[in-house]
Amino acid sequence: MRFFLFISCILSCIFISNSCVNPSDTPNKIQFVDEAQGTYFMVSYFGSDTLVGLNQMDSLLKTFDQTASSWEDSSVISRINRNEPDALTNADFNRIFMQSKRIWKETDGAFDITVGPLVNAWGFGFKNKSTITDMLIDSLLTLVNFDGITLKGNTVVKTDPRIQIDFNAIAQGYSVDLLGGFLESKGIENYLIDIGGEVLAKGTKPKGEPWIVGIEKPADDANAAREVKARLKITNKAIATSGNYRKFFEENGIRYAHTIDPKTGYPARHTLLSATIMSDSAAIADAYATALMVMGLDKAKAFLATKPELGAYLIFSTKDGDFETWATKNLMEMMVE
Repeated sequence: MRFFLFISCILSCIFISNSCVNPSDTPNKIQFVDEAQGTYFMVSYFGSDTLVGLNQMDSLLKTFDQTASSWEDSSVISRINRNEPDALTNADFNRIFMQSKRIWKETDGAFDITVGPLVNAWGFGFKNKSTITDMLIDSLLTLVNFDGITLKGNTVVKTDPRIQIDFNAIAQGYSVDLLGGFLESKGIENYLIDIGGEVLAKGTKPKGEPWIVGIEKPADDANAAREVKARLKITNKAIATSGNYRKFFEENGIRYAHTIDPKTGYPARHTLLSATIMSDSAAIADAYATALMVMGLDKAKAFLATKPELGAYLIFSTKDGDFETWATKNLMEMMVE
């Protein structure tokens, strides 16, 4: 599950299958809102309401779920995790796999799609939570091994059949990119897509105005009202946020967040509360945001110094319990005062 970026440009005319028409001196704003991938999705663009339909976007996302969703029993990833002999990959699976492998190398393993067995053991995947012991974690850590899986044509080869893949930290962002490509194939150049907080903004609003997105303020309670911490002006960029303050469980007075450190096998526990990444691709932003949450504040800053093409906004806690923020220069230049 990802953490929400609030879209400040949403009009009061939210709807599911109809369009919202602006005054005649500006292009029509078309907006669709629906549910997908266990969350919401929203698409806004300027143009004719005959260019795309909600059913087309729903179909595209459902088809993608049959590739990358571990919650779909018949999906490509589920069949590969079960080691079915005739489980073949496709173009989308292969692209996600290769993107993941590159980011795994760049982040020194902080991002690792072979963390699947650990995610399930902690109850953040599609299986019920296991009874966690050091012995169990040690045994599962032997399966966290990206070097142990290879893509050969349309086949995934494993050194150990117990290795399982988890695309959850990149697939939602990839689905945003996928929808963006679909809109562009229909001639739509100015649009905003938001799936559960993963955002892609292309072009501008009428009169050349940038799209505005908001970064959520961390909350102590999973059910607390959502507040905007900062707002950004973006165009032709993707934004993704990962945080540890909404999805967690508590046991014996200890809060366990959903971001699993692939090297320790335990949920990452740092002062870093959320990481927002700006990139050209929502999938890439999605994956890097997760990696930074694993790294923690100091390592995240050091990593970002080596990746000037990324923008970042980090929210972290202080010793006295307050929040502080840190941002890269390129992202600060996009903030709304």
